[in-house]
Amino acid sequence: MISQEASLAPYAAHSATSRGRLFDEIAPNTRTEFQRDRDRIVHCTAFRRLEYKTQVFVNHEGDLFRTRLTHSIEVAQIARSIACNLQLNEDLVEAISLAHDLGHTPFGHAGQDALNACMQHFGGFEHNLQSLRLVDKLEQRYGAFDGLNLMFETREGILKHCSITNAKKLGEIGQRFIQHKQPTLEAQVANLADEIAYNNHDIDDGLRSGLLTLDQMMEIDFFARHNREVETIFPGLRGRRAINETLRRMINALINDLIDTSRARISAAAPQTVEDVRDAAPLIAFSQPMAQEAAALKRFLRENLYRHYLVSRMTSKARRIVVDLFDCFVKEPALLPPDYQLIPSSMPQGDIVREGDIASLQARQVADYIAGMTDRYAIREHRRLFLVNEGHL
Repeated sequence: MISQEASLAPYAAHSATSRGRLFDEIAPNTRTEFQRDRDRIVHCTAFRRLEYKTQVFVNHEGDLFRTRLTHSIEVAQIARSIACNLQLNEDLVEAISLAHDLGHTPFGHAGQDALNACMQHFGGFEHNLQSLRLVDKLEQRYGAFDGLNLMFETREGILKHCSITNAKKLGEIGQRFIQHKQPTLEAQVANLADEIAYNNHDIDDGLRSGLLTLDQMMEIDFFARHNREVETIFPGLRGRRAINETLRRMINALINDLIDTSRARISAAAPQTVEDVRDAAPLIAFSQPMAQEAAALKRFLRENLYRHYLVSRMTSKARRIVVDLFDCFVKEPALLPPDYQLIPSSMPQGDIVREGDIASLQARQVADYIAGMTDRYAIREHRRLFLVNEGHL
């Protein structure tokens, strides 16, 4: 099955030259190592929970809005298209794309920000680190090891951002942040495919919800230009079909620009190996004009959708739910499910265990529990703990 990788560029990630897994395993004979990673991610518990974790709109607000699961699938599709055109490893880029949001809290960025604030005295909380923690430790599916035991390159791609302080605690996987090196081209592709997906699909959800209007969108040149093209090709086309035609042209323009610009940068840098890629400047990028258009889209969404008062109302509720849950469980760990209560085997080994270490370990267990919740489970758990009536005792 490794022969499937024979057509890849020499600077693409290959199974044969991978840095491997944390725990040695017999190589699969019916799929590549990176296909195995993708399959393990698809079958893990955290991946299934993404179906009920918010992208922008909380899950119960509507069945047609995107969730973390549909977003991850869309990122994988975009990333594979780009990887194929650049002769990169499609299986690796798909695995990274499907896993990149595994550590996200309920309620999107509002939940993450709230949990990070709660964890400030215990090391903080960041969803990329949590995604890595999930695949390295928290998933419990195999008898021989904790986590999913993914390939180094998959784990590296999942960890998009990391502070130097945290990088120093992570061993080999954190070294590139300390040494100011780049990840594989596949990881770089997945990162920008994520940006392409959420910018355009958040516009779609914003328009569908009525929080954004077509008149507002026409103030954005990138949208207006493609919308006028749709009007020229399909005179009189209106509603969802016109929006869909516009958005797919925007996505296509972003993908084509990324492929063309990246191909030129790769050609100029002339890397021969993955290590050459690591030592180079970022090689996957938009052209300067397209980067400016993408930045304008981001600013528009931040100002008009993410800060819309109706979205702000929900994010305010979300913050309160996360803070209430955290405070309650830290003060009364006995209210946690048994798997998340601190037990002797989970404590650091040594002569003395400081009180601060115990508190930090228990807080991290609480953070793991809350981060793993879906939106609706967090809401139900909050009701069970704080609402006093016969139906919730």
